[in-house]
Amino acid sequence: MNTSDTLNKVERDRYDKIARLEELGINPYPSEPFKVDTTPEKIVATYEKEAPDNWQVSIAGRIMSRRVMGKTCFMSLQYEGKKIQLFVQRQTLCPSDDKILYDEVVKKLLDIGDLIGVQGVVFRTKAGEISIKVTHLTLLAKSIKPLPDIKEVNQAGEGIKRFNDFTDPEARYRQRYVDLIVNPHVREVFIKRAQIVKTIREYFDSKGYLEVETPILQPLYGGAAAKPFTTHHNRLNQKLFLRISNELYLKRLIVGDYKGVYEFSKDFRNEGMSRFHNPEFTQVEVYVAYQDYQWMMGEVEKIIHNVAQALHGTAKVAVGEHTIDFSTPWKRFTMYEIIKEYTGLDVSTMEEETLRKEITKRGITIDKGAGKGKLLDELFGATCEPHIIQPTFITDYPIETSPLAKKHRDDPNLVERFEVICNGKEILNAFSELNDPVDQRRRFEAQAQLAKRGDEEAMVLDEDFIRALSYGMPPTVGLGIGIDRLTMIMTNQSSIRDVLFFPQMRPEGGSV
Repeated sequence: MNTSDTLNKVERDRYDKIARLEELGINPYPSEPFKVDTTPEKIVATYEKEAPDNWQVSIAGRIMSRRVMGKTCFMSLQYEGKKIQLFVQRQTLCPSDDKILYDEVVKKLLDIGDLIGVQGVVFRTKAGEISIKVTHLTLLAKSIKPLPDIKEVNQAGEGIKRFNDFTDPEARYRQRYVDLIVNPHVREVFIKRAQIVKTIREYFDSKGYLEVETPILQPLYGGAAAKPFTTHHNRLNQKLFLRISNELYLKRLIVGDYKGVYEFSKDFRNEGMSRFHNPEFTQVEVYVAYQDYQWMMGEVEKIIHNVAQALHGTAKVAVGEHTIDFSTPWKRFTMYEIIKEYTGLDVSTMEEETLRKEITKRGITIDKGAGKGKLLDELFGATCEPHIIQPTFITDYPIETSPLAKKHRDDPNLVERFEVICNGKEILNAFSELNDPVDQRRRFEAQAQLAKRGDEEAMVLDEDFIRALSYGMPPTVGLGIGIDRLTMIMTNQSSIRDVLFFPQMRPEGGSV
C-alpha cells in the first residue's frame, strides 16, 4: 500500500470516528469557548517551587502522544509549543456508572492531533513527572489529517522513537501550520522576529517619530532600483504597481513638516528567489529632518546593539560558524577603500569601459545596459561583500549608484550614503537625502537614459515628488533596515524562508 493510500485510510477512519462521536451526542467542533487559566510552563514552574495541594487547573491544547493502558491513559498535551502530561483514569473521569466518555471517547475516538480541553488537579507521578489528573475532558476539534510521526523523549532525555520527522524544508515552508505544531523550536524564531520589530519601534517612538502608513498600490514605483510587480485598477482603468519602497512618500511627509516618520512596510520586487531574496519582504524606513548620514551611523549602532541585547542579553550573537559582535564602534570603509582592499583596484577614477573589462576579467556576469554605478555595485557584491562578517559601515558611494542621495559635501562625484554589511550581506541602507529639486530632476533623467540602455531596474521620473521637493524639504537623513535579513542573523538562520511564516514558493507539484 502506498503512502497516499495509507493516509486516505487514516482519514477515512477519522471520518468514521466523527460519525460515531455524533451518534454519542458529542459535537466534534463545539462552538462554546473553553476557559484556559494557565500554561504548561506556569504549571511546572509553580509546582516545582511550592507544590500546592489540590491545585485545580483548566487548560487546552493538542494531543501529541497517547498511551492507553486499560483503565488508565497517559497523554501529552501541547499548548503554545510547550507540553504537559495528562493522567486520565477511568474512575476519576467517569465517577458515575456511565463510562462512555472513557471507554468510547478516550480509548477509541481520540487521536494524536486532536484539540481538547481538560480540567484537573496537578500532581507528581511516581516517575517524578509533573502531570494533571484529569477530572473533566472536552473535545474541542477533531483532527482529520494525521500529524507526522515525531520523536518522543523519555525522562532521561533519550529518544524513544523516530519515524518520519517533519524536516523536509519544502514541506515545512508549504505547511507552516504543521511545522509549528511538530517543531516547537520554530516558534521561537518568529517570537524573536516580533521582538526585533518591537525593539526598533520602541526606539523610534522614544525619539518622538511618528509611525505612518503609505500606499502599497502606487501609480509610479520608486525609491529603489528594482523591477516592480504590476496590476490594473479596473474602475480607474489605470496601471498600478506594488511598491518597491516607501521612500518617496515618507519624504513627502518630511516636506509636510514632520520631524521624523517611520513605517514598517511590506515591499515587493519582481526578482529571483534565493536564500536571501523573497519577492515580498519587510523593511522599516525612517526619515529624520535636520540630520545627516554621519549622525545616522551612530543611531544605527545603537538600534542594532539594542536588538541584540533584547534578544540575547549580549552584543555577541552566534551565526553559523561565526560569533558576530555588535559592540560599538563598528569599522568604517568608503566603497573605494573596501574595493581596493579586496581587489587591489583603484576604481575612484576608472572609466566605465575599463571598469567593465576588469569586472569581466574576474568572471562576474553583468548586464549590457549596466552603467558605472551598477558595475561598481556588482564588483563590490562579488569581491567584497561575502567576506565582511562583522558589522561594517561602507560609506561614500559613487553618485551613479544613488539617484536619491545628496552629493557628498567634499566630493561631487560621491553621495553621502552608507550600508551596513554583516555576515556577508547588506542588512541596511541609509543616506543624506537629496533635497534639491533641480538636481533630483537631473538624476531622474540620467536614470531614464539607463532605462533606454536596457536597465530594467532604473528609476522612473516622479513629477509629483519633484513638486513636493520644490516646496522645500529640510536637510534629512533616511534609513531602511531589512527586517528579514536582520532576523536571519539574530536567530542564526541560513535562509530567508526560515524567518518568513509563508515564503513565496513555486506552484506545488509544478516545474517552474
